[in-house]
Amino acid sequence: MADNNPSEPHPGNHFDVVVIGGGIMGAGVVQAAQAAGYNCLVLEKNSWGSGTSSKSSKLIHGGLRYLQSWEFSLVRESLRERTRLLSLAPQLVYGNWFYIPLYEGSRLRSWQLRAGLTLYWLLSGCHTDARFNVVPPAEWPELAGLKTTGLKKVYRYRDAQTDDAKLTSAVIQSAESLGAEVGSPAEVIAAESTPEGYRVLMKTASGERIVHCRFLVNAAGPWANQMARRITPEPGHLDVDLVQGTHLLLDRKISDRCFYLEFPSDGRAVFVLPWYNTTLLGTTETGFDGDPDQVLPTAAERDYLLGILKHYFPDYDGQVCDEMAGLRVLPKATKGFHHRSREVEFVENSHYLAIYGGKLTGYRATAEKVLERIEKQLGPASAGRRGDTRQLPLPPAEKQS
Repeated sequence: MADNNPSEPHPGNHFDVVVIGGGIMGAGVVQAAQAAGYNCLVLEKNSWGSGTSSKSSKLIHGGLRYLQSWEFSLVRESLRERTRLLSLAPQLVYGNWFYIPLYEGSRLRSWQLRAGLTLYWLLSGCHTDARFNVVPPAEWPELAGLKTTGLKKVYRYRDAQTDDAKLTSAVIQSAESLGAEVGSPAEVIAAESTPEGYRVLMKTASGERIVHCRFLVNAAGPWANQMARRITPEPGHLDVDLVQGTHLLLDRKISDRCFYLEFPSDGRAVFVLPWYNTTLLGTTETGFDGDPDQVLPTAAERDYLLGILKHYFPDYDGQVCDEMAGLRVLPKATKGFHHRSREVEFVENSHYLAIYGGKLTGYRATAEKVLERIEKQLGPASAGRRGDTRQLPLPPAEKQS
């Protein structure tokens, strides 16, 4: 890496922490580290939350289905974070009712669902407003045209929704208000280890810039391993599978409530959700091995999702008006995607950490874990704590461009 960049000697090019990636994980880390008193810079090659963080199911939830794979600690943590975000960002995170219909032939039995919802409520802290109930048959005709043939029972429970892109933007704004420097668009071209940490070369709209940091965080999501290969010496990486999740937007809102549905043939969970004045339908789990910058919905995914919609809402006549596809990062394994752990994983070296996976709901808790590792290597920040993300309200997000 050349030493002749005129911007390099400037004191404004020296940071305690540089975070690569402006999705929700990178946003959470820069907010937490800046609040702890470190001098931070976050870099995003496109716009904030433009990758997977704006292409999710937009749910702030514990993950009811993760109870089936015994991920109790993940669900408990996520439910705790759901409660916290409902308080810290009421303009961005709001509760809603979720309906789960059970039919003759459903893979999930009523007793299993009741047990799962009871455990979900217990893990949430037994809040009164989080209790579930059974919808009486007299109310079934009010469920937005849901198929009633063969319907045996309908459960209703509380979870929450958000605008994922706006939430990411709000966390970035919070970090910036605490004094962090934010760079977007700013693409990291290369980085190299130094005795003091890392030296990072980036490309911005105004040209190339070199910065120094004491700790480097790779929060590039599906691009994390690509980014690791730009670092000298390469810090190592995690073997992962990239899993494409597609959502369809339908031009007519089915309901103001949410539906948690079971795909008849494989038992996968699919959501039908209100999204502004439209309906959000998703998601899929399709293996992906291409360029993460080129991820697009497939015809098979469209057919899969529209087949579910027709199965459960046979009289709905809305049309697809938009679609999106994002990539989840899952540890490589032989078992199917549906049963893999959603726990976040880290790859760590001296003055370096990469984040793999994680859930939108748990971004703040993940950032807290990263901060613990930063503090272990760098020691307490000299500037002193500026805030605590457990209590720091999020600002209303600026309008997305």
